[in-house]
Amino acid sequence: MVLVIDNYDSFTYNLVQYLGELGQTVEVRRNDEVTLDEIAAMKPDQIVISPGPGTPDDAGVSVELIQRFHQEIPILGVCLGHQAIGQAFGGKIIRAKYVMHGKVSAIEHNQRGVFHNLPSPLTATRYHSLIVQEPLPDCLEVTARGGEAAEVMGLRHKEHPVVGVQFHPESILTEYGHEMLHNFLQIEAGSPPKIEATPAPKVESSPPPIVMPIKTAINKVMSGESLSFDEAEEVMSQIMAGEA
Repeated sequence: MVLVIDNYDSFTYNLVQYLGELGQTVEVRRNDEVTLDEIAAMKPDQIVISPGPGTPDDAGVSVELIQRFHQEIPILGVCLGHQAIGQAFGGKIIRAKYVMHGKVSAIEHNQRGVFHNLPSPLTATRYHSLIVQEPLPDCLEVTARGGEAAEVMGLRHKEHPVVGVQFHPESILTEYGHEMLHNFLQIEAGSPPKIEATPAPKVESSPPPIVMPIKTAINKVMSGESLSFDEAEEVMSQIMAGEA
């Protein structure tokens, strides 16, 4: 069973849906409606800490959960959950150089853990104005970077199965979101991954402007195809401009 800690965010149930599609039994608890002892009694196989508003200080039980269970239960933190991991081990949360609300970035990663067998870079959707400050605490390592400032987009505990991603793998405009979650469930549980990733589509150095209707983009993703970086950026621009 996967326990999802809901930090009062609309993306939480996208994560729940993805996990369900991967064959997982999922339990959801709000961050202020469950105690550490109740979590222990549930005996989850993995824990996913969702995105949410504010800072890790606003994330209810999330930081304490990481501190208590990080040696026992694999933990994945997404966006605010990622920041909670940083703070749980002594890291500082600071303002990002750029506000990234509903924007896509190319994410460079180390192709290990949640990024196993995935192309680098890959396109991911970002909704945040805060980041985990570098240098990270000694027990954590950077697994991914993105954006013009090459800020930390992924981190991992060096000894325990605790990983974070600052971006949203559950967003429709993020490439290989299902594979990332599958890799977390399989690799952190000690089993080899079963999903083989296909190469990311190549983007020409000087492509013509792409104007892709949102409906076309959704249909393309639903059929199992990946959007190119420029296609994803164009669709997100339409959404942010209120054209959806």
